[in-house]
Amino acid sequence: MNTPFENLPAPPARRLAVKVKPAAERALRNEHPWIYDEAIVSQNAEGAAGSLAIIFDRKKDKFLAAGLYDPHSPIRIKVLQFHKPAVIDARWMAGKIEQAFERRRPLLETETNSYRLLYGENDGLPGLVADVYDQVLVLKLYSFIWLPYLRDVLMPALRVSRCSVAVLRLSRLLQQRPKELFGLQDGQVLYGELADSRVVFREHGIRFSADVVHGHKTGYFLDHRHNRKRVGEMAQGKKVLDVFAYAGGFSVHALAGGAREVVSLDISEQALEMAKHNAALNEVSGTHRTLPGDAFEQMEELKKSGEQFDIVVVDPPSFAKRGSEQERALQAYQRLAVLAAPLVAPGGMLLMASCSSRVPAPLFFEKVLHSLPTGHHFTEEDRTEHDIDHPIGFPEGAYLKAIYLRKAK
Repeated sequence: MNTPFENLPAPPARRLAVKVKPAAERALRNEHPWIYDEAIVSQNAEGAAGSLAIIFDRKKDKFLAAGLYDPHSPIRIKVLQFHKPAVIDARWMAGKIEQAFERRRPLLETETNSYRLLYGENDGLPGLVADVYDQVLVLKLYSFIWLPYLRDVLMPALRVSRCSVAVLRLSRLLQQRPKELFGLQDGQVLYGELADSRVVFREHGIRFSADVVHGHKTGYFLDHRHNRKRVGEMAQGKKVLDVFAYAGGFSVHALAGGAREVVSLDISEQALEMAKHNAALNEVSGTHRTLPGDAFEQMEELKKSGEQFDIVVVDPPSFAKRGSEQERALQAYQRLAVLAAPLVAPGGMLLMASCSSRVPAPLFFEKVLHSLPTGHHFTEEDRTEHDIDHPIGFPEGAYLKAIYLRKAK
C-alpha cells in the first residue's frame, strides 16, 4: 500500500438518530437517496463526516433508512439502506460492490476493458465513483463521508475488477479543504505502481487512452460508449463532423469504422491533441482533421462555406449545472440544432446529445425537434440514454440522452 491508511479516521462510533419532514419521509419510502439539511426535523447529536445516521418514522419510531452524514453538503445525509435495518460495515460495502460488478458483466463479455464499476447513488454508494481502465482502478470521491471507509471500498473494488493499480481522484469540493483530507491528494496512487498516467484501454475493440492522474473526471467519458460504437458502425466511407470532440471518442470510432474523413471540432487544442493521439493508437486509413475553436462560431463558418457531412455528432458539455440555468441550456441546444441541420448532407445522420441532468430528456427532445429549421426535413430514428455501466437508480441519476435524426434525401 502506498497510502497511509493509518492516518485516515475510523468510522465515527456515535450513531445519529434523525427524524425528517413528511415530504422527506415519502421520498425515503420511494428510495430517494438524498436528505437535505432543511428536511431534518431533529437529530440527537452533531455528526462528523461519515457518521451513520438512522432515520426513523416520526409517528411510529420505526426504521426508515440509514445513511452517511455529510456536514459539508446541503445534501446532509446520503442514504445507503432503505426499509430494513442492516449492519453497515466492510462486508456490506463489499456486497454492494459485487452487485454492481455483476450488472456490468455483459459489457465485459465484449472487447471492452474500460467501464464504470461504481456509479454513486445509482449503485447504492452516494458520492462515490469508480472507473476501470484496463488494469487501473480510478476511485473518485465527491464527499468526505467516504474517507473513513476508503479501505472498505477500495479492497473489494480491486478484487472484483482484478485491477493491479488504484488511483484516487478528488472532487473540487474536497480539494478546497486539504486539511480535512488526512494527507490524501488528487491523483495519488493508492495501490500498486503506475508506470504512466496515460493508460491505454479498449472500447469495443477500439484503443483509447485516459490520463487517470491529470485528466478530467477520471480521465475519460465512458457513458457514450454505445453511441460511439453505433456511429462507428455507420461510418464506412462517410464524411463525419464531431462537434465538442474532446478526446475524439466519436471521431476515433468513425475512423476505425472506415470513415473517409473526420473533422474533430473542440475549443481545447489540448483535447484535440488527445484526439489525434487516440486516433494514432488504431489502424485507420481515413483523413483526420482537427478544428480548434468555439463550436458555435466554427459551425457557422462551416455553414457559410457550404460544407456538409454524412454524419454530424453534437455532444456538448453540460449547459446547466443548476435548475436556474435550464432555460439558457435549452436555448443553447436549440441554437446547436439550427447550426447543425444545414451541415448534414441529404440522407445523412444527425446525432444530438445532452448530458445536462437539469434538462429532462422529454424536454430536450422536444426542443431539438422543434428547432430544426424549415427546409431541412429530418425523421427521428432512435433515442438512447446511458450505457449499461451507468444504471439509473433515481430521477436525478438520469442525465444522458441522445436522439438520432435522418435527413431526407
